[in-house]
Amino acid sequence: MNIIRNIQPKLLAMAKKMPVIAINGPRQSGKTYTAKQAFPKYPYVTLEDRDIRAFAEADPRRFLDQYKSGVILDEVQRMPDLFSYIQTIVDASGKPGRFILTGSMNFLLLESISQSLAGRVAMLKLLPLSISELVQAGIKIGKPEDAMFRGFYPRIYSAKLAPGDWYPSYTETYIERDVRQIKNISDLGVFRKFLRMCAGRVGQLLNLTELGNQLGITYHTVRSWIGILETSFTVFLLEPHYTNFSKRLVKMPKLYFYDTGLASSLLGIQDAKQLQTHYLRGALFENMVIADIMKARYNDGRQPNLYFWRDRSGNEVDCLIDDGTRQIPIEIKSATTIAADFFKGLNYWNKLSGGDPKNSLLVYGGDTNSIRTNGSVVSWKDAAAKV
Repeated sequence: MNIIRNIQPKLLAMAKKMPVIAINGPRQSGKTYTAKQAFPKYPYVTLEDRDIRAFAEADPRRFLDQYKSGVILDEVQRMPDLFSYIQTIVDASGKPGRFILTGSMNFLLLESISQSLAGRVAMLKLLPLSISELVQAGIKIGKPEDAMFRGFYPRIYSAKLAPGDWYPSYTETYIERDVRQIKNISDLGVFRKFLRMCAGRVGQLLNLTELGNQLGITYHTVRSWIGILETSFTVFLLEPHYTNFSKRLVKMPKLYFYDTGLASSLLGIQDAKQLQTHYLRGALFENMVIADIMKARYNDGRQPNLYFWRDRSGNEVDCLIDDGTRQIPIEIKSATTIAADFFKGLNYWNKLSGGDPKNSLLVYGGDTNSIRTNGSVVSWKDAAAKV
């Protein structure tokens, strides 16, 4: 199955301008495949290979000097010391697109790359497949609950794997390899429970103290473990928007997973039918839509700039895109039929902010798009294309 990722044009464009391109994202999100597809003549070298890593550690200059015409270096977070040597090479040659770096952790949190390669590296994020990428590949998505349960990791589709078979193995590999690589956690059993409890809080305000009390661990431990999940692209936090309007605003972020298939697996959901009546159906649907909007923006090389807005009286906008010169409020409902009260949050926001209803989006679980007085009604399949 040949799925061309939407990030490829941006990837190729930046490789003509910058000497180093860093692609990071979750494990198994398709980083290596995409890099090989975009740069078919570049040799591929993975630092997961112990022999290769030993050579790179023993003689980094000679190791890198082999690849004067370009190279794809995979899992480079395994050897952060390489970044300073790469800096020396690119400063001397000035050749654009020489090093394509991929890894399954957030490079922005690696001090070595931000110090060594500042001004020399284009940072791109590749998340699991977007809805539009599946549609372009001719893959049937089905109903919202089918997509939420299946998730969007490429291997689910390329190998036609059952989510119930793949996600548990993925989770165990993630815990045993990535988590331990980031931080030495003595009790992995408690961490597994923590991961499942995070899945049960999708779309909710993140209260670190409450979560710690339920697990019997400290606030600081919870904060550290959330950081691990963020670093490894398992969860992301949607921050509250800062616009006040003289109202008391909620200050805690909301918790979401980068992939709803993984969240569904952690929740013990066995099939898509269970999501039709599951208590977290609406939250998982909201998660899927927000993550898809985030993917579209990252694929274009843009920052997500996604927030939510909620005051202490309960007035809320599920998602707010703030591009500096414009703000797009988005209400997200999993229902397939539109009700008048779905526009309540959007109407309140527009009244407070003086916003134009034409810029408001109501994303729902149906298939038909339409324009209403209070905003545009958009199918969940098309939401990312509208922003």
